[in-house]
Amino acid sequence: MFHIVACIKQVPDTKIIKMNPKTNTMDRRTAPAILNPYDAHAVEEAVRLKQRYGGTVSVVTMGPPPAVSAIKKCIEIGADEGYLITDRRFAGADTLATSYAVTKAIEKIAKTRPVDLIICGKMSIDGDTGQVGPGIARRLDIPPLTSVNKVVAINLEEGYAVVHRKLEDGYEVVQSTLPCLFSVEKTINDVPYSPMPNMLKAARYKPHIWSVDDLEDVDIKQLGLKGSPTIVSKVWAPQKPAGGTFLEGNPAAQVEQLLQILLEKKELFESKEGM
Repeated sequence: MFHIVACIKQVPDTKIIKMNPKTNTMDRRTAPAILNPYDAHAVEEAVRLKQRYGGTVSVVTMGPPPAVSAIKKCIEIGADEGYLITDRRFAGADTLATSYAVTKAIEKIAKTRPVDLIICGKMSIDGDTGQVGPGIARRLDIPPLTSVNKVVAINLEEGYAVVHRKLEDGYEVVQSTLPCLFSVEKTINDVPYSPMPNMLKAARYKPHIWSVDDLEDVDIKQLGLKGSPTIVSKVWAPQKPAGGTFLEGNPAAQVEQLLQILLEKKELFESKEGM
């Protein structure tokens, strides 16, 4: 049976979050936690593929216990099962350590039900790296297809997938063997409102919750801060750009003002030797 695993993340709503002026870090208490928007589209696409080809959709995430709410949101969208790996030993993980932990969870899931396809959002809105999906693919030794904005076909009998990958000037058609991993764009689909039966199912649903000790063959040194070769030394809000200049008076006066501004910025229009 076709089995799709969607990797998700619970993130702070970056439209609301504020910066702590003393520590120059994000104050996560100021914003509600939501399902990463890119991941919502990944789950929606997984559900659509399930409807086209049959099978089941599982979601997996690493995070604190409240991340259960993100899994419930995925059940609302149409996922069948949810897995949360949560443990203090996961804390402080960068993208390398995160991909390792999530890979271990997927390997355990696959022992019960083999995984044919993994789908991730292109990136998370709190990190913007786009590294976890390809990192999982590398650890599982399967092809990663990034920036996917259309799934053309899945051929389970012959074991391949055909997708469109978004490029700056168009798209390219790529065929890959299965199993493989997609990291998808938000333009791949629209996430509709969840039907009432799904909402009721999500309200009652209890996901599988695993700690480090529930996973198999785990190298503790590759988890959390110990397994993270990169750190974020400082985060700050960008300065707001200065406001524009309003030209006042009649058209002739405005032209005079505009010429004066251009003369003051003439160095921007002068050619430089060697360029």
